[in-house]
Amino acid sequence: MRWFTPFLLLFLVGCSSFPQKPAILEKPKLQAPPLEQQLRNLPPPESARISIAVYSFVDKTGQRKTVDSYASFSSAVTQGAESWVIDALRIAGNGQWFQVLERTSLDNIIRERQLINQTRETFQGRDAEKLTPMLFAGIIAEGGIIGYDTNIITGGAGASVLGISSSTQYRKDVVTVSLRFVSVQTGEILLSVAVTKTISSVAVSGNLFKFYEHGVTPVEAELGLTANEPNTIAVRSAIEQAVIEIVDQGQKSGFWKYKTPQKQ
Repeated sequence: MRWFTPFLLLFLVGCSSFPQKPAILEKPKLQAPPLEQQLRNLPPPESARISIAVYSFVDKTGQRKTVDSYASFSSAVTQGAESWVIDALRIAGNGQWFQVLERTSLDNIIRERQLINQTRETFQGRDAEKLTPMLFAGIIAEGGIIGYDTNIITGGAGASVLGISSSTQYRKDVVTVSLRFVSVQTGEILLSVAVTKTISSVAVSGNLFKFYEHGVTPVEAELGLTANEPNTIAVRSAIEQAVIEIVDQGQKSGFWKYKTPQKQ
């Protein structure tokens, strides 16, 4: 046992002194929608696609990331959630439900169309070919992230026997999104849903503390792992569930009907 302690110390010092092998960089991966299968499995509509516009889907919580050591100005949730709304609407029923029109960059589209028209008139005169009219929407999808509650549930468990201990800690947060469909002709709110999604975090750790050489030489080791569910994925899941729910709610309210499968 006498040779064991010096050897262990030399090993630990050597590991900390020599440069570590750089971590292998992971290649970018295509992020598939969390509820893609449920969205695609929505029954197709009986009528034609619904023209819909998404202007914004903002963060209304005002929440900031929780950091113990300093004041953080980073937002707790994504500020670009309208991208997830657009994707969910486009995927619904394999693209048979909604004709999604670009509105978040509407100013850029209008400026580009004006540039095209001016250029054509300059070189071809007033009889130059005009651009086709832009499509207009019958419904506007409105809403936002309206809640982000932290530490809804916290807890843990641990045990220690003869200097060997282990512990587990967990925490749950909740994010809430709201989605509504508004009629462009009347301004009436046709449908409205709210969806909550839990965000889980788990930390597992283990410790070893022993004395060797007649209780004089201490040996200590620690091991830990923390897993946090990404907030962005949780927000996207809640938005996609809201689209599924609002399609189903519209069918129940009589705004549209599912196509009846044809009998073989």
